[in-house]
Amino acid sequence: MSTSPDVEWVPVRELGEVRTGKQLSPSSREAANQFPYLRVANVHLGRIEYVDVNEMGFTSAERVTYGLKPGDILLNEGQSLELVGRSAIYDRAEGEFCYQNTLIRFRPNGRVLSAYAQLVFEHWLRSGVFAAIAKQTTSIAHLGGDRFAALKFPLLPTGMQQRIVDVLESLAELERGIEASIAKLRSVREGMLLSLATPNGRSGSPMTPLRELLDRLEVGIPSMGPEGVPNPGEWGVMRLGAVTSGIFDAQKIKRIPSQVMVRPELEISRGDVLMVRVNGSARLVGSICVVDEAPRRIMLSDLVMRLVADARVLDPAYLGAVLVAPHVRRQIVSKFRGTSGQFQLPQEELKSIEIPLPSVIRQRQDVAVLAACDRKIAREADQLAKLRQLRAGLVDDLLSERVAVLGAGAEE
Repeated sequence: MSTSPDVEWVPVRELGEVRTGKQLSPSSREAANQFPYLRVANVHLGRIEYVDVNEMGFTSAERVTYGLKPGDILLNEGQSLELVGRSAIYDRAEGEFCYQNTLIRFRPNGRVLSAYAQLVFEHWLRSGVFAAIAKQTTSIAHLGGDRFAALKFPLLPTGMQQRIVDVLESLAELERGIEASIAKLRSVREGMLLSLATPNGRSGSPMTPLRELLDRLEVGIPSMGPEGVPNPGEWGVMRLGAVTSGIFDAQKIKRIPSQVMVRPELEISRGDVLMVRVNGSARLVGSICVVDEAPRRIMLSDLVMRLVADARVLDPAYLGAVLVAPHVRRQIVSKFRGTSGQFQLPQEELKSIEIPLPSVIRQRQDVAVLAACDRKIAREADQLAKLRQLRAGLVDDLLSERVAVLGAGAEE
């Protein structure tokens, strides 16, 4: 980090109050005067989510001690090693929330700006400073209030702090604009799907059972067996992960068990509509992907169904799109069988699912509109990722003085 003569290396504890939150206990759960508090699940990198907030008992004195003020910075005290120290600035009203002991509160004094301190903490997270001082217990790393308070902080004159914050805020504003654009596009897409798959919705078409629209419904070969990737030219069987991301991942394959016979008719090919039929997670059962490209010699797994559409009345890409629409997804979930340990979607039950059936021409038009929306979302997401990477790199450069943006004459 910077070795500029303007930098004063000061322990964090001298720049503000460092305090851990209140410990959750059975008595606090049952106490009177329940009050909302923030915990690790609420604090993400650079933002706090004020939804899914729990409550516990706080006395009036504890609300003073553990109450939050605008400008307070909350850091994850207990997390995975790579995320311990993840932080965000509290921006709600004073006293509206308290916080739990899974978080550390840093309340800056007049020597350091909250926004500048947050940039330093983000830099420490990325560069491994927090991970280096954390203590590991089983799968959880603990930052430790005392260890955090002892870290040497690169204190700059407040004028320089503000200039760094201003430079980074201009990029953050661009990020927020792109995030809002992506959210709007996703909302439009969701609205299209909702209308598309609702009875007598956008398509104006009645609902038709899948059994009348499919040529066949296939299940693949057993995928249990030795791990490992097949050699070039060998047949392989797809892993479940090839489908669950929503896009066919041809890298998620494994060797075919030695006792299983190769069945070339079950080879995955472009345009296949694949659906997860069994999984321990109900969220993943019914996951869909439409194969865009597939290498040769990858076989269908017995954990997945292939839905082969009757091309005269049903476009495969339309089928893949409509099966994830909210109204249709609710039908699919209602057909699940099994226990909490294993959920499955029986083939015959799936055939009873109903979808709207406009003309094939109209189906392809709807798919084209959705695809255009997806391409725009992907472009925006790529731009956002690059901007975030630029901002993170610029933070590191500014704090290391590799970018001459501070100027020589910054004043207090």
